[in-house]
Amino acid sequence: MTNGKAQDQSVVLEARGITKRFPGVLANDKVSLQLHKGEVLALLGENGAGKSTLMNILYGLYQQDEGEILVYGQPIRAKSPHEAIQRGIGMVHQHFQLVPVMTVTENVMLGNEQTKAGFFLDRRRAAEQIRAISRQYGLEVDPNALIADLPVGAQQRVEIIKALYRNADILILDEPTAVLTPQEADELVQIMRTLVAQGKSIIFITHKLREVLEIADRIVVLRGGKVVGSTYPAESSEASLAALMVGREVLLRVDKAPAQPGAEVLEVQGLRVRDDRGLVAVNGLDLTVRAGEILGIAGVQGNGQTELVAAITGLRSKEAGVVRVAGQDVSHASPRQISELGVAHIPEDRQREGLVTSYPLTDNSVLELYYRTPFARGIIRDQPQVSSHCEELVQEFDVRTPNTQVRASSLSGGNQQKLIVAREFSQPLKLLIAAQPTRGIDVGSIEFIHNQIVRKRDEGVAVLVVSAELDEILSLADRIAVMYHGQIVATVQNGELSREQLGLLMAGADLKQAS
Repeated sequence: MTNGKAQDQSVVLEARGITKRFPGVLANDKVSLQLHKGEVLALLGENGAGKSTLMNILYGLYQQDEGEILVYGQPIRAKSPHEAIQRGIGMVHQHFQLVPVMTVTENVMLGNEQTKAGFFLDRRRAAEQIRAISRQYGLEVDPNALIADLPVGAQQRVEIIKALYRNADILILDEPTAVLTPQEADELVQIMRTLVAQGKSIIFITHKLREVLEIADRIVVLRGGKVVGSTYPAESSEASLAALMVGREVLLRVDKAPAQPGAEVLEVQGLRVRDDRGLVAVNGLDLTVRAGEILGIAGVQGNGQTELVAAITGLRSKEAGVVRVAGQDVSHASPRQISELGVAHIPEDRQREGLVTSYPLTDNSVLELYYRTPFARGIIRDQPQVSSHCEELVQEFDVRTPNTQVRASSLSGGNQQKLIVAREFSQPLKLLIAAQPTRGIDVGSIEFIHNQIVRKRDEGVAVLVVSAELDEILSLADRIAVMYHGQIVATVQNGELSREQLGLLMAGADLKQAS
């Protein structure tokens, strides 16, 4: 694969004038694009730009209102993913569609079962096919391994094998490196190159502009439901792509002064926490965060970060250890008691933990504050105060919405995240805990949220940022703690280790090996 021009220019998939409307929203507005054989086409755009809607139409999850889809020159209208797969289109979703308690073979077979004697599942034959696909495309994986026992990068390979097992020639990869270490992301790049070298064609959706310039042959940018540009990596830079996506110049790295750390605000000692399966997820962990600094926790998702944040914020019980906020023991405090100490929490799953999506923006703006003055007088809510508060937050934090009475579910991911940040920042703070604060959102929203986090640091707030995005940690953090298998394996000043060295620590190497 070479940037700029695909190996074979025959068109394998074409969208012509695709238009899709939802109530009050024009998601796709006469979108046209082509994918050529042996090409990696990167599709960029802000949240709400129409990327996901277009991909869901190609994959049969939605039906277009206008326009047509052609595969190898033949018009199709896939009414389900099953029909799309029959046409050779496979999709690897950002959130893996795997059953953890089943083996690789069982997951790959699911929905496309092979039988012998007309009745029994033919696992052996399926496993042989998986091994053959693995060898052909460099997708090393054990067909008999349990999904739950595989690292994230291997699970990603299983998802790709699932699509290839169903004879997909066109692959849609949705944020495929979102939860990978730098080394795993590099491995995926090699896999993609092998796939296109053998005639597969890929649509690659990502927010990581550096990867786009490295992997893509061609780039199409959507904004406001329309195609606003098509370019090649050789003619582009991260800055030019960001400006094309957002419609203005975007600062891709946080512009911040050196930290001025003060007193310890968060102290965690010997913390031990179990996950939902009863397994130890946090194992004797120690950390501290001082006023006026950002401590970033780097690590591959699934190494105990979720349980750590839940334990600190009172959402999960602790088996052992102590948590103190501003010197006060909160090891057994409730989430409300912790919040009232001046602790804000941006949760990693905005829809499940950060919002009640069926509620209007007004209610969501006071989810943790509704019982306090000025939003309540005794047991009576002061609705005008709530509405006024929400209007102020929407304006200050640039939450793009037709009005504050719409349901939170109607907002794009980036605007949902900005609403949560606005709410959490609207109270006096001592400690901010931000878990995956910019997951799945566009460069414009990332820039805004990062600047708001740094502003809080500069106001003297202690900030703990947990992110699977190493670039985010490198951009934001003053100190970096690497988490692996429930423990902090190293804590360094930002700049002491390279991106590659931190990636090795995230994968389990010790500090000497990484250095």
